[in-house]
Amino acid sequence: MNPNQTNQQPDSDNPLLPIPVSDEQWQAVVDNDASYDGHFFYAVKTTGIFCRPSCKSRVPKRENIGFFENTKQALAANFRPCKRCKPTGQRMPDEEWIAFVTEYVDSHYEEKLTLEVLALLSHGTPYHLHRTFKKIKGMTPVDYIQHVRIEKAKMLLTTLDDPVSKVGESVGLSNTPYFITLFKKKTGQTPEAYRRQQKQYLKEVFSNGI
Repeated sequence: MNPNQTNQQPDSDNPLLPIPVSDEQWQAVVDNDASYDGHFFYAVKTTGIFCRPSCKSRVPKRENIGFFENTKQALAANFRPCKRCKPTGQRMPDEEWIAFVTEYVDSHYEEKLTLEVLALLSHGTPYHLHRTFKKIKGMTPVDYIQHVRIEKAKMLLTTLDDPVSKVGESVGLSNTPYFITLFKKKTGQTPEAYRRQQKQYLKEVFSNGI
């Protein structure tokens, strides 16, 4: 393969959209081929991050990536530089990196999330993510995942009559005994006790005309 040759050109009508990679570019990404660095940058549409071809992060699905000719195009399209391969030559600010991770957890809390999964998605190492997240947020990534899930569970317990097992499954905690244990640890009550308390509270509020 010749890194100086590309089979596709960006569409001038859509300058901010990454263009699907060619077979040659895709192979360069799969092989982490450093000889292509600087000739194109690939952007991962599902994470909003762009990388050098040589990036050692987990290879994304081909249908989820596209390419830009330079970093300016990627930045103009609101893609963030990868924390691991640093395509712009500069580090992404820690606050911006952690904001991306927290936003991902907020919108994907029902999925299987671990420190390792978040590190792969955000193109960092588990150790660095754990340390930086705690510095910025005052809690670990796992603590934050649990916090979001329990808050979502509290809302569901208050507004729906679904069984506790279904509530747990809806927030990414399909192991019901673990969900009950974690909920009690975080709130001081079991899910059922919390639901009864909230229903009683709402009943009193409405009966008093508040």
